[in-house]
Amino acid sequence: MGGEGAPGRIALDLRLGRLTGSDHLRVVPTPPTPIDLAEAAEAAVARRRAGVAPLWPMRSPPPGPLEVLSSAYFQDGHSGHPPAVVLPDGGLRMSQTFHHEPVMADEVVDLLAPVPPGLVVDATVGAGGHASLLLARLAHLAVLGLDRDPDAVAAATEALAPFGDRSVVRRARFDQLDAVVRGVQASRHVGPVVSGVLFDLGVSSPQLDRGERGFSYRSDAPLDMRMDPTSGPTAADLVNTVDERELATMFAENGEGRFARRIARAIVAARPIRTTGELAEVVRQAVPAAARRTGGHPARRVFQAIRIAVNEETDQLAVALADALALLQPGGRCLVLAYHSGEDRLTKAIFHRAATGGCECPPGLPCGCGAVVEYRLVYRGARRPGHSEVERNRRAEPARLRAIERIEPEGPGQLVGGEVA
Repeated sequence: MGGEGAPGRIALDLRLGRLTGSDHLRVVPTPPTPIDLAEAAEAAVARRRAGVAPLWPMRSPPPGPLEVLSSAYFQDGHSGHPPAVVLPDGGLRMSQTFHHEPVMADEVVDLLAPVPPGLVVDATVGAGGHASLLLARLAHLAVLGLDRDPDAVAAATEALAPFGDRSVVRRARFDQLDAVVRGVQASRHVGPVVSGVLFDLGVSSPQLDRGERGFSYRSDAPLDMRMDPTSGPTAADLVNTVDERELATMFAENGEGRFARRIARAIVAARPIRTTGELAEVVRQAVPAAARRTGGHPARRVFQAIRIAVNEETDQLAVALADALALLQPGGRCLVLAYHSGEDRLTKAIFHRAATGGCECPPGLPCGCGAVVEYRLVYRGARRPGHSEVERNRRAEPARLRAIERIEPEGPGQLVGGEVA
């Protein structure tokens, strides 16, 4: 599945979900530093550009129905109900079927308002919520929307149609961002320069809420979990081929530390498993009865881990962020909305490396390594949604928004020990 090697040869690096290329699991007990994460991201970019396809890289989970909340999110203990989808009187149209409220939309528009005229790439366009607001409020910008889900592409195309040739929607994974942008630029459909890139990470609400997509343990459906339901290996392929040790590693990395081995053993014994209902029951039976009485459904973190692996998002994010930063013109900005600490750590590491030019000099000392700075953080840390937005849309609660801007190159004199002076 998924490229080179066989399931028995998969080895996950616990620091970032990297493939090590060996036959043995390599456990790294210390937490990764920003430099570690940035170097891992660069390695992912090099692997992808060399044509090496990763098998089961870890992905950070998105905000979704309450069933997928777990310790892997920024905050635990969420409660309440997901927002209802409003159905039209005259029948269900695509845009309503794929309804998804954009998170921190005003903040996104405000952050992109100062960028020079040009193209904003919405690398995860979904239903077109952010893109529609950008086009409506910022007349100096055009939008290229990307998504690999055909339903999302149809919804975004409909939502952005009123903006005419200021919008273009393409079906593509966001690690194909560079090629798609250059193709659209060559066709002269939109502005020639990239002024902004937006990543709203995670699986969308419609993908999670529709039982037939196979993301949910609450309904019995084919075990799929692909964000693009037309291509690539399914969750059933993973569940029925990956060995016990690697399954346990995936589960442990996504919060199911106590019973990861028991669950993996039970899954292997129950093969073949074809539906979400079958998998959920196998997991439930593998967890002791006392543990099942607290913490929600025992399958939620297992489903989360499998979804993460199926959709190969960490390596994709590393590639896409590198391409996005390279495409920006001076004054252009890249924004990332992350909903999980793993996504946010990777984004933070890549942004930190860009904003310091990769300087690794000792803190407090002038830079002597020749690092050249071409980017600056728009603000330190990450912004979070306001209380009113969280009350209106509970799925916004774990969101973290980071932003970086491309600047004219500055020499190493601007750095003091890896920090922008």
